[in-house]
Formats: sequence, C-alpha cells, structure tokens
Amino acid sequence: MPSIDYNSAADVTKRLEERLVESLTGETSVSRRTVLGGLGVAGSAAVGLGSSRASAASDHDDEDEHGNFGAVGEYEDLDFDPHEFLTAFNTGDSGQDNVPQQVYEEDGRTVREFEFTAVDTTIAIAPGVEFQAWAYNGQVPGPTIRAVEGDLIRVNFKNLGRHAHTIHPHLKNLNPRMDGIPQNGPGVLDTGESFTYEWIAQPAGTHFYHCHSLPLKEHIHRGLYGTIIVDPDTERVRENPREYVNYPGPITDDFREQLVEEAKSRNHEYAENDAVNEMVMVMNSFDTNFDGANEVYAANTRAFGYGVGDTDGEGNWTAGETKRPIQIDKNQRQRVYLSNATEFDLINSFHTHSQFFDYYDHGTTLTPTSKNVDTIMQCQAQRGIIEIDYSDHEPGLYMFHAHQSEFAELGWMSFFEVV
Repeated sequence: MPSIDYNSAADVTKRLEERLVESLTGETSVSRRTVLGGLGVAGSAAVGLGSSRASAASDHDDEDEHGNFGAVGEYEDLDFDPHEFLTAFNTGDSGQDNVPQQVYEEDGRTVREFEFTAVDTTIAIAPGVEFQAWAYNGQVPGPTIRAVEGDLIRVNFKNLGRHAHTIHPHLKNLNPRMDGIPQNGPGVLDTGESFTYEWIAQPAGTHFYHCHSLPLKEHIHRGLYGTIIVDPDTERVRENPREYVNYPGPITDDFREQLVEEAKSRNHEYAENDAVNEMVMVMNSFDTNFDGANEVYAANTRAFGYGVGDTDGEGNWTAGETKRPIQIDKNQRQRVYLSNATEFDLINSFHTHSQFFDYYDHGTTLTPTSKNVDTIMQCQAQRGIIEIDYSDHEPGLYMFHAHQSEFAELGWMSFFEVV
C-alpha cells in the first residue's frame, strides 16, 4: 500500500491551503499565530480545522513602499513553475530563457557568463495571494548558477529596481572588490547602474548568493537570493583527496577512486551525473503584513506547491494543474541541493517521512557529514546536499516538510511520489 492515501493527502493539502488563503486574503492582514489558531492538526487520514478566524492589522500602511497582497486566482501566474525550477541549472551553455548566458575559454580558464538584473515584481506565494518582491531576473528564488570548480563565474549585473542592490556570493572570493557589499568595490548599485562581478568557482559544494544592501533583512526577505552549485573537479579530487573528506584515516588507492567516482556523479559534464536525479530546493518564507513574523512558508516560494491535487494515483494530473507532488523514479538516486533563505526565524528544517538520508553540510565533502538521518536543521544561508534512495520503498506518496510544525501548516509541506 502507498505510504499515504491519495485522497487523504489531497484533502490535507486542500484544506490547509484554503484556510491559509482565506486568512491571508481577508479585509485585514493577519499574523501567523492567528492563522495557526484556526488550523487543526492534519493527519494522513483526516483533517480537523477550526472555524474561527481572527485578524490583526499591519503596523505598516505605506503600500507603495512595503508592498501588499491580494486575490488573483488559483495560481494563474505561470511565469514561475516550481517544478521547472527544481531542475533549472544555468551552466552557461544551457539554462533558463530569462537568463542570457554563454560559456567560453579565456586565458586557459573556462568562463561561465550570465546576465542578471534586479527588478521589482509581483509573485504568487499561495493560490490567490501575491507578494511584492524584489527579484533577480524576475523570479524568487533567483536563477541557479552551476559551474565546475576552478571556473570563472562572470555576472553582468544591472539594477532595474527602485532600491539599491548588490550580489554577494558565499564563495571563497579572493578579491574584496567582488564581494558585493556596500563597503567594497562599487558598493551598492542604484537604479540603472551596472557592474560585472567575477568569482572563481570554489570550493566545490552548494552555495548561496544574495543582495547585501541595507536593511539586509528586507532585501533578503523580499526575494533577492539564490543558489550557486560548484561541481568538484575530478582531477583535483584525484590529486588532493584529503580536501574532500571529513575522514582522518588513510587514503588508499581504492578509496581515492571511490571519491573520484563520487565527484563524477556530482559533475554535470560527466555521464555519471546523468544517472542522478538532481533538484534544487530553497526553503523560504514571506511576511505578508510586514510585522517581522512570517505568514507563509514554502520550498521554492509556492505554499503547498508540491502538495497533492487531482490525481488518478498513477501520476496523471488534470490539465493545467499547478500543484502536484515531485514524481521520482524509485530506482534512480535522488539528490537535493538544499538551502535556507528564511528571514525572521532562527532555523528551518527538512524532514522526510518513512525514509532516512545522508547529508553533506555545505556540500563541500564527498563523504557525508551526517549519515542515515531523517531531519536536518539549517540557519539562514546554510546549505547542503541530501542524498536519498527509495529503491526499497513501495510506490506511493511520501511526505517531506519542515519539522517546525507551524511552518508545515503554513505552506512548507510537500510530497514525493515514488513510482
């Protein structure tokens, strides 16, 4: 039998989502605790929901400066698809249409060049709920950049927004002028200004980028963040294996070759990488009434975006359905590049039901930092790689979510559909 009944799972998603949207699209804004006051505990077979709803007004009344939200329909905004985002890796020679890019050789080094803009835009964070965002290339999270260790990442950045912005990379950056902070290099870029950032892709791992303008918490919370994946250089792994392990013992020839093979599975230029289903997930949240507490949580922006909608239980969906689980092949290795962009909360977390996984903190090692666990925590900007194997599981729905329970009930609850 599937781990969770399809009808019950759809009921969980629908009822939690309806309550969340109802609370957010009322005449006044509400706090997350108000929303939770109306939510019952959702089980796998039944859902209990309270019938009362209170509301709390925002302390901010300048809608032009701070943004607001309003009903716009059932995920009618198709400009951003959280399912497409999962596997949208911008490498210079392939990627998203809204990210002009190219790859070429320069002075003996591979250069991966990207065009980035910062814009003011409106994004859908729940069905019928919009959020006034500041975004790289018009999307939240921003585009995922992927390079190989030692490459030069060149980002031609232009600020088209109303506020001053930068791009700060969580990489080993040797040139302070390229750090993307107000005090170094060009500083913050005002409306219409441009700058070309150049960073060496190092170390191998999964990394974070974000705007570093002040107030920092607002620029991150509004949506100016994304992921940089640096694939390991297999020859460098062969020559310097000690740098890729958290292991003090001897490096035998067999172990060295194991590390090289693992590096190939993480490097998009090798066929071994094709055997792995790779996904990018950015845990994020939204303070819709600007009271310093989040009302909506998600993985990749859309509340319950990987929840269960109409299904026949065999992976077939109603045409135009914008909510569905992440369908995965049980016989394929699963890899999640996970990061936490949540503002206002000290930590976020990732928990899998009926499954344990290996976790590589920051993705900078080829051996796991936590082995055989089902929950990990991340502070803001922390990131890592999750490796999951469903080969011995029965087909069906397997939930994953934040294990801060209120986060899950406010949108950060998702499903894998193992087939």
